Amino acid sequence: MNSDGNILVFNSGSSSLKFQLFEMDAITPASRVRGVVRNLGDDAICEWLSRGKREHTSVSAYDHGTAARYVLELLEHITDAGQPLLHTITAMGHRIVHGGDTFTAPILLTSRALTALDALSPLAPLHNPPALAVVRACQEHLPDIPMAAVFDTAFFHELPDYVRAYALPAEWREGSRPIRRYGFHGLAHRYMVEHFSTIHPTNTPSSRLITLQLGHGCSVAALRDGHPLETSMGFTPLEGLIMATRPGDVDIGVVLHLLEGAEVTASELSEGLNHRAGLLGLSGASADMEELLALEARGHSGAHLAIEAFCHRARKYLGAYLAVLGGADAILFGGGIGEHAPEIRARICAGLNWCGLELDTQANEAAAPDGEERISTADSRLAAYVIPVNEEALIAQDTRRCLSTALV
Repeated sequence: MNSDGNILVFNSGSSSLKFQLFEMDAITPASRVRGVVRNLGDDAICEWLSRGKREHTSVSAYDHGTAARYVLELLEHITDAGQPLLHTITAMGHRIVHGGDTFTAPILLTSRALTALDALSPLAPLHNPPALAVVRACQEHLPDIPMAAVFDTAFFHELPDYVRAYALPAEWREGSRPIRRYGFHGLAHRYMVEHFSTIHPTNTPSSRLITLQLGHGCSVAALRDGHPLETSMGFTPLEGLIMATRPGDVDIGVVLHLLEGAEVTASELSEGLNHRAGLLGLSGASADMEELLALEARGHSGAHLAIEAFCHRARKYLGAYLAVLGGADAILFGGGIGEHAPEIRARICAGLNWCGLELDTQANEAAAPDGEERISTADSRLAAYVIPVNEEALIAQDTRRCLSTALV
């Protein structure tokens, strides 16, 4: 198995499929093509960037497997020196959200591994099955190409026991599928930490960092010496910050009340918590932060409520994690909202002067989404940065290491 050459990475979201083809001959992966199939269903669109040219087209892709097959066909038609890029692929890497307690490092995707991953699907029903559908579509199309799985939960596997444990009866916590806090967005948080250490080597390995991954899903983590001590997501990606369509922290009594009153069924509850809560539920208008900011500017009360609640929850977690770490050296923002919404960054950081954070208003407004930027003043005791996250690059590197190990 050749671990260099070109590695194709698939990153499955709940309603989208990101992809990126990397040339791996250099130490740092070089992107040759990157894109996304978004809005899976009737209105699916594929957008991609190749050789500096951006293109897009409507796609008939109702599920992730179909989207993956379309991407593979697309790479058959994109050529380099007369050779289809599809034929240059020597390995593939796949992001799998939930590895449970079984998978805590990248693995080679064998038939036995896929069977074990199928058994974990109930832990992440919105994420694992679509990702596995992508894997199987790729195996059908390119049966001789080795593939690796990289897990979002792996980064948080070594959280302290007192952080991982829920205060629940032992028979619930210690069953065949242990109920505990797993943490998610591990690749994003790990990318921010590792990238920050490359641009600030003097702060490693003793730095205390708080990382905020703010996108459709949102989470925050507290890290010391590059190792996570806390994170906001738990047994599922529902816990923690307010997200686009997920509520974050909710009194479990609300769930009991709805179920015991027969107001909703379990399936209706799951659908509501995953798809109709969060920013969408609070605003009654949109799950998209850019749209909400525009609505708020026009006086929409629901949009204002959603944005204020979103920023308050993030600021509350920042304060808690400053206490966990005993202070911090830097706060890092990543994700679609974290990288593209300076107003949200400013509102989250508002009132944090007490802990030494002085935001540079001009730098925050000017921060470009394609490169890391310091957005705190030069003399701010607590630094703040925007770190654009590239999960696919991390997956490609992990895939190369995984396959290299398999060769030994």
